Amino acid sequence: MLSRRAALGLAAAGAAWVVAGCGGDDDGGTGSVPTPPGPPDDEEDGVTVIAYGDEHELQRGALSRPDGAGPHPVVVLVHGGFWRAGYDRALMDGLAASVVDAGWAAWNVDYRPVGDGGGWPTTFTDVAAAVDHLDALAAEHDLDLDRVAVVGHSAGGTLALWSAARAGLPADAPGAGPVVVPAAVVSQAGVTNLAAGSLEQLGGGAVDDLMGGSATTHGSRYGLASPIERLPLDRPTYLVHGRDDEIVPPVLSETYRDRAVDAGDDVTARILDDVDHFAVIDPEHESWQGVVEWLGEHLA
Repeated sequence: MLSRRAALGLAAAGAAWVVAGCGGDDDGGTGSVPTPPGPPDDEEDGVTVIAYGDEHELQRGALSRPDGAGPHPVVVLVHGGFWRAGYDRALMDGLAASVVDAGWAAWNVDYRPVGDGGGWPTTFTDVAAAVDHLDALAAEHDLDLDRVAVVGHSAGGTLALWSAARAGLPADAPGAGPVVVPAAVVSQAGVTNLAAGSLEQLGGGAVDDLMGGSATTHGSRYGLASPIERLPLDRPTYLVHGRDDEIVPPVLSETYRDRAVDAGDDVTARILDDVDHFAVIDPEHESWQGVVEWLGEHLA
């Protein structure tokens, strides 16, 4: 079995700098959000595992709640892994436990990756369906849908930021018309510009694999999916990145911050010295403690 550190080392994606958006082909269809199924599936270590779709076994998430009466704010956690098969929500288990300790519910989700039914637009619409499924869970599990935050790491940072941008998507775009609109979003060493990742062939072509082609041939897809192209979010945004990150360079978060502020968004960015790509998902690390503090202010 892989050590935790080794597993995390495989769970990254990123880009070295930001490039301008490109033109291209069709957007790949509407990729409609799956119809949510019924009640929880099973229990894993005291955490309720719930299906949010019925098309694939990875359309599920782990819901854990704090003790005491609600309604509870919710933190949705979206893992990284180059959007490829072989990685799952276990990468965020430590953060999920920390979220519950802070007094919030954690909704730690899986999604279909490239190589197992995912890609554009399915990987994105799975995350959209997972967030929207909170609407079906709220009454039974005493959740506060006015206080939902989405937190994503690395490749999951792309999906987290995109999930917060759904309300601004064209009506016929994949993921448009959100049922649950996040009140806040956090990107941990996130991949904020997919066109840059395509240009640089990051991860041996991971972005092209996700999007079904390059930014030059499928630019309209990139325009709908890439977080930096969907500004402003009109949601408070927190970016955290390590200065020593050699997988997703911190300039990516810095450039996103600058563009988002120029667009009028409320953005906080922490670029931390002597911090690498994986420290930001260590629940004991100062970088995560900063996220918890910020979430406390925005989920109050």
